[in-house]
Amino acid sequence: MTVSQRRRVNDASFNGDPRMTGVIVQVNVSAGGIPKRAIASAEVTEAGIVGDAWRFPYHGGQRQAVLLITNEGIEEVVSLGFALFPGALGENLTTRGLDRRALRLGQRLRAGTAVIELTKIRTPCATLNVYGPGIQAAMYDARVQSGDWSSPRWGLSGFYACVIEPGIVNPDDSIALLE
Repeated sequence: MTVSQRRRVNDASFNGDPRMTGVIVQVNVSAGGIPKRAIASAEVTEAGIVGDAWRFPYHGGQRQAVLLITNEGIEEVVSLGFALFPGALGENLTTRGLDRRALRLGQRLRAGTAVIELTKIRTPCATLNVYGPGIQAAMYDARVQSGDWSSPRWGLSGFYACVIEPGIVNPDDSIALLE
């Protein structure tokens, strides 16, 4: 099967796919840098989560307003020997139940009452080395960089998203792919 055939088959499987419904485990913010800390509720605007900030100017912006990482992905990196926890990687939304391998750029998800669109795979930076040498390579490779979602590392570093519809997001809210 060619790559384009796999994409068509995989893309067709999204309709009603239970891998594309999950729950928000934790909502996270910081004054800049990592880790981000859990908050009880968040207002999500086109600029991102109210109260969140970035240490460096190339983080954030409307196309990178929210960073989403699956808890299953965090657990996978933990199994490689890195001491991580929800918020450690700087994500705003930690989810459970979404299959990171099935997430694609351009997809829209409803998170709480907000709607976000996945815009970019997060390129892990050297700041994450506080969790151990080699963490960047454990989460991201040349295949991910080229947009190849068949990489076993696809989505481990997270997905940036823009905000299509502002809203409120709380822990235990659902997050689901929109058609």
